[in-house]
Amino acid sequence: MTLIKSISGIRGTIGGKPGDNLTPVDVVKFAAAFGTWVKNRKGKKIVIGRDARISGKMVSDLVCNTLQGLGLHVVDVGLSTTPTVEMAVPMEKASGGIILTASHNPIQWNALKLLNEKGEFISAEDGATVLQLAESESFDFASVTELGQYVYNDTYLKKHIDKIVKHKWVDANAIAKAKFKIAVDGVNSSGGFAVPALLKALGVKKIVSLYAEPTGKFAHNPEPLPENIKAICKTVKAEKCDLGIVVDPDVDRLAFIQEDGKPFGEEYTLVAVADYVLKKKKGNTVSNLSSTRALRDVTEKNGGVYAAAAVGEVNVVNKMKEIKAILGGEGNGGVIFPDLHYGRDAMVGIALFLTHLAKSGKSVSELRKTYPAYFISKNKIELTPAIDVDKVLAEVRKKYQHEKVNTIDGVKIDFESEKEWVHLRKSNTEPIIRIYAESQSEKKANLLAEKIITDIKQIAGL
Repeated sequence: MTLIKSISGIRGTIGGKPGDNLTPVDVVKFAAAFGTWVKNRKGKKIVIGRDARISGKMVSDLVCNTLQGLGLHVVDVGLSTTPTVEMAVPMEKASGGIILTASHNPIQWNALKLLNEKGEFISAEDGATVLQLAESESFDFASVTELGQYVYNDTYLKKHIDKIVKHKWVDANAIAKAKFKIAVDGVNSSGGFAVPALLKALGVKKIVSLYAEPTGKFAHNPEPLPENIKAICKTVKAEKCDLGIVVDPDVDRLAFIQEDGKPFGEEYTLVAVADYVLKKKKGNTVSNLSSTRALRDVTEKNGGVYAAAAVGEVNVVNKMKEIKAILGGEGNGGVIFPDLHYGRDAMVGIALFLTHLAKSGKSVSELRKTYPAYFISKNKIELTPAIDVDKVLAEVRKKYQHEKVNTIDGVKIDFESEKEWVHLRKSNTEPIIRIYAESQSEKKANLLAEKIITDIKQIAGL
């Protein structure tokens, strides 16, 4: 079964049987459920946008037509980015939004990511209401004279870029003077046109584009991990670029490549941006439990307070609001900058990072060396019906009860004396258990992960 209903939206593989996969029947059902939720809150307008994956147009048509069938007005921003859609919702004074993207998942996946009237992901409680409406099929479609209107409006990417460039902490003049030569991997999706458009607006004239055509035929696994981005690493070095930029299909995750062709480290995207922002204004930061300790170190060094949240963008956003954080995000390269909006935004992350880099006078590799050195080992175990995840987590928690244990999202064990931690949790987006371990060397991180994986296998009888 590859239909997953979670805090991250409705996600699944295209094709197969209704209820088991993301079929047209399921798309219509969940679009109708969300549309009904919006109508029940007296909403009348919904913004729709998508990434370039092959199933995108089909899914978009189904969603738009379903919403119109409910009597809701649809503003379709077309091929776009997740953060652009998030910004378009309040700008349109809409009552919600749907982003059609499976983010970093491979080509066979798609999803409906659901937004409230603020352009933020709906809460767990509201998500549960939508799922209940879908399950009961409590829909009341409009009569022919009350069908909703449809408008196509592709101007929001430019509006998004304009707001970024105009921000007081983004210095386009400094970026232009630096005369950066930048390689961009758009993975044949929205980043292929969105990122170069942003770079040009920031005064970057030398752009080397890889996989820039939004065909949806991903040239490599779209998750921007080191093993998937070897082509741009080679290109940066061969073309003598100052840096490389990699985004996922919907442009909410961001990774950089150093001038020497080595990954900057996706975990350090947020750390570097935080370092710049916290020097502009003292404040607090938030990341999820699976993110590097380096953000905490940088925040405290700059006089701020760091807090951890459960995995999931909505959880990070809630914690950011709670402690009035000026920056937050996730260690997967997700930067949340509330001055613009409460959502992961690779576009604003790029602008802030390039300003930081230009003003520092350093190369990307030199900048990286100014941050605490930690290494994260990211692993996963495929789930089967025989694995009792709750039992596994409970047994691991019991075994390490003498350490600092956090259970707000799975189990995180902090080994403070060694400045290392391990986090294991059931994924919101895939049928797997994720095991992340961090230490001050790659070898130590891998050994810690292997130790916990061995514990899990023994407990689960694998």
